[in-house]
Amino acid sequence: MSCKLIIGCGYLGERVARVWLESSHEVAVLTRSPENADRFRAQGLVPFVGDMHEPATLADLPKADTLLYAVGFDRNSGRTRREVYVDGLRNVLNAVAGRVDRFIYISSTSVYGQASGETIDEESACKPTRDNGRVCLEAEQTVWEFFPRQHGASAPSATILRLAGIYGPDRLLRRIEQVKNTTPIAGNPEAFLNLIHVDDAARAVIACEERGTSNGLYLVADDMPVRRRDYYSRLASLLDAPAPTFVESRDPTSNLNKRCSNRKLREALGAQLRYPTIETGLPHALGLDD
Repeated sequence: MSCKLIIGCGYLGERVARVWLESSHEVAVLTRSPENADRFRAQGLVPFVGDMHEPATLADLPKADTLLYAVGFDRNSGRTRREVYVDGLRNVLNAVAGRVDRFIYISSTSVYGQASGETIDEESACKPTRDNGRVCLEAEQTVWEFFPRQHGASAPSATILRLAGIYGPDRLLRRIEQVKNTTPIAGNPEAFLNLIHVDDAARAVIACEERGTSNGLYLVADDMPVRRRDYYSRLASLLDAPAPTFVESRDPTSNLNKRCSNRKLREALGAQLRYPTIETGLPHALGLDD
């Protein structure tokens, strides 16, 4: 029985954990909360209580053939994005050095700053215009420091997955209320949104583990970028709500506009998306596909 380790066992991580458990793997998770540890244990996971910001608490993390690092930013944590995404990551990488065969890091398409509706892929330039994108790119560079992209075939490897905006059950609540209440939505309605259903994001992680190249990089998005107007219009239709209205954002860096290509994800990893567009993904997220 091989061991899998998840740092950041949340919205995405828990779904990956279930897939691994169903395949008879032992799955260990790091959590700061004893209460969450009990919940994870009840699910069949092996919890380790620790904090990625306190290196001494990471000493007992187990050896693993695969480590999924899917830590999100908690605005209530009292820490900066850099402390979470870079400093905490570095603490974990130091703690597991020599004890992990494959490291899968969940990054974001926010590392791209394109704003003219152009199509981007893994070879496109990364020039983020927002702080979250700059910090995500710095975190990726931290991963490559620990896992150089040119090394022997037997050495530990890392793979970075740049995820588009994750949506799914319980990940539409704030926007649902905006649409129902006809609250104007900030941003350019003609700009493209790049999305991935959470279940398909989990499938991408599994495909990456099974077929990803050593020290690879993959964009994870669905098949069809959608204009913001069309996305919220479809959401309103499903909710039997009035057509959405929009207002120009006060943040000049918020109107990014790009189209993410998932060609490498589909062709190199053979990832099969269950929800390739919002036409099937949104009804499932709203519980309307039964």
